[in-house]
Amino acid sequence: MISSGKIKSVDFYRKIPRDLTEASLSGAGLSIVAALAMMFLFGMELNNYLTVSTSTSNRLNITKTIRKFSIGTDLRPTGTEFHSGPALHNIKHGDGDEFSGDGSISLTAQNFEKFTHQHPILVVNFYAPWCYWSNRLKPSWEKAAKIIRERYDPEIDGRILMAKVDCTEEGDLCRRNHIQGYPSIRIFRKGSDVRDDHGHHEHESYYGDRDTDSLVKTMETLVAPIPVESEKLALEGKSNNGGENAKRPAPLTGGCRIEGYVRVKKVPGNLVISAHSGAHSFDASQMNMSHVISHFSFGRMIAPKVMSDVKRLVPYLGVSHDRLNGRSFINHHELGANVTIEHYLQIVKSEVITGRSHKLIEEYEYTAHSSLAQSLQIPVAKFHFELSPMQVLITENPKSFSHFITNVCAIIGGVFTVAGIMDSILHNTIRMMRKKFGDDIYLHEI
Repeated sequence: MISSGKIKSVDFYRKIPRDLTEASLSGAGLSIVAALAMMFLFGMELNNYLTVSTSTSNRLNITKTIRKFSIGTDLRPTGTEFHSGPALHNIKHGDGDEFSGDGSISLTAQNFEKFTHQHPILVVNFYAPWCYWSNRLKPSWEKAAKIIRERYDPEIDGRILMAKVDCTEEGDLCRRNHIQGYPSIRIFRKGSDVRDDHGHHEHESYYGDRDTDSLVKTMETLVAPIPVESEKLALEGKSNNGGENAKRPAPLTGGCRIEGYVRVKKVPGNLVISAHSGAHSFDASQMNMSHVISHFSFGRMIAPKVMSDVKRLVPYLGVSHDRLNGRSFINHHELGANVTIEHYLQIVKSEVITGRSHKLIEEYEYTAHSSLAQSLQIPVAKFHFELSPMQVLITENPKSFSHFITNVCAIIGGVFTVAGIMDSILHNTIRMMRKKFGDDIYLHEI
């Protein structure tokens, strides 16, 4: 059996007998200071642990919950869903290109129709001299146009031509082609530049790289499937149908449909719908922010059955949670007005607690005032919203079963007691009347 002495021999923390230690005033003072310091630091650490910290950040990219579609004048989608990508922000420009001169043809309102009928492929750069992105494109565009003209001589081949339009000089021509941003590179194909279904141009918009090599490669791809003989056949057809093709109705512009939801803080703020691009400049005078609101509300969508149950308690609830639904806001001003359409919304939150399960239903009612205002910047559709500090709380208070039983017993007992009292009064009254009138009748008979 192992003795306690042998166990103590393996003690790593040997103790010094208290009789061999000596206390001092300096040690006592230092001990007090250390104890106070430990208490202070412990309190600070405890306070820091119990304190709740918050962080505030701004949410800039809300496109993940937003869907966008191109629509025609009848408000119906004209294509698939538009997905924003990084391509516009990573467009390659030919910064190293050095080319002074004009390789492309300048088009005007007078000769635009002529060239669209003359060449199977017409690629037009709609630009503005004041636009930064137009100036970055210019050297690459002119150099590429020169290369294409040398490879596909308009007098011999003529299958493709690169041209340009100065929208500051040819405003009407750019408006007819619905140019709203610069530079806009459009690809026109002879005989199919107007669609019959929606009245849009059957053109393609080029959004690729803007260096010389990329532009030349794109032009080569466009002209590859077109044989040289097609130009002769097209010219022959033009002689027969020139009158019909010379006049084409100006196509009407469409728009876009935006649907989805965004998360916002419960503080005053703005929801702004505007045009942005990482490689284009916009002409504010050509942008029309007219819109039709199909549905606009705050909070989560409430199921129809739940809403009907809530209206059973509060009939007026839900009357003004979608005041903007189905309303149209049209800008009738002339071009150049730069009109921004603004909506001012005052929101009141209502909370309804229903049933014994205390189910919470949140409903947001709002009032709306809209106006049109001129702006020097790009016009936008803006929604100013402000949440009222007042909230409406509606609670359903069901009575307990014991309270119901108590009331039922009170009703039964009360009615029984009152009926007994009335019966007693009636019985005594009749007895007294019989006694009185009965004696009178008895005496009368005697």
